[in-house]
Amino acid sequence: MSLIEVRDMYKIYNPGENEVRALDGVSMDIGEGEFVAIIGQSGSGKSTLMNMLGLLDECTSGIYVLDGHDVSHLTDDELSEIRNKQIGFIFQGFNLIASLTAQANVELPLIYRGMRGEERGRLAREALERVGLTERAHHRPAQMSGGQQQRAAIARAVAARPPIILADEPTGNLDSKSGHDVMRILHELHEEGRTVILITHDGEIAQEAQRVIRIHDGKVVEDRVNN
Repeated sequence: MSLIEVRDMYKIYNPGENEVRALDGVSMDIGEGEFVAIIGQSGSGKSTLMNMLGLLDECTSGIYVLDGHDVSHLTDDELSEIRNKQIGFIFQGFNLIASLTAQANVELPLIYRGMRGEERGRLAREALERVGLTERAHHRPAQMSGGQQQRAAIARAVAARPPIILADEPTGNLDSKSGHDVMRILHELHEEGRTVILITHDGEIAQEAQRVIRIHDGKVVEDRVNN
């Protein structure tokens, strides 16, 4: 059984004469422990697909089965609970809270899980250590470089050890060295058994994944395994 099963997924804006099909009948399976790159140019539908896979938005029609459960028509609260337990998000814009330290940012999703303070602190410190930010734990985002902020965002995504990592253009705002550091961490997470889904427009970055799914005009136009 696949970890992710998508069948005939549509996302339609302005239904009718001037409708826009951001997703136009997408179907795919992603197995547990895969490293998949979803690639497409701006406007291709890849970000819309990411929002669907991450339960951040609802499709107009279609079926989405995540870990054996149909999540197509759940309530916002039910979706939020699954997101918090199953998926770690890494965004291009980091999405760190400016007033909080790196450690406090990492602890935030653990608070939502109802975790006690001592355990939160331990998991946050372990996550920061694995991305090489132990010495920056008490720095705020403005006191860190872009690469350090992205590593803090990765620590936040992995602290609760979710089985799925969803990374949206995680190297997009970084210099080449910081980008390589981020990709190395993603490879390590994959080697530990996480399912990594990487959204990118960059063919070179996509080549680092095991498998590439190409989106164009809301449709899957290619699905291949990298050599």
